[in-house]
Amino acid sequence: MKAMMLISGSGPMVILTSFESATDAALIELLAAKGITKFMAYEVPLELARERYGGHFQTVTSNLHETDDLRVLDYNGNRAFELFRFNELGPQVIHEPQD
Repeated sequence: MKAMMLISGSGPMVILTSFESATDAALIELLAAKGITKFMAYEVPLELARERYGGHFQTVTSNLHETDDLRVLDYNGNRAFELFRFNELGPQVIHEPQD
């Protein structure tokens, strides 16, 4: 499982996913189905996300199944942005749909 901060037109959000990369075609398809087609993504160290979200992290992952490819950990962009410093995040990945 990976944690990622996505920054899209609607603001930052933190997701949990079983995909290895934000550029995985299947993840991009799942995000597009939710209206997220253009974004910047940063990996969040999983243990850091677990520490910062505490009980909420446990609640979101408690009924996670092997077939769950995408879970939203935090859709409150302000809180997501405040919980992590940029130097704690992985390298930036950019996705923009091809026309």
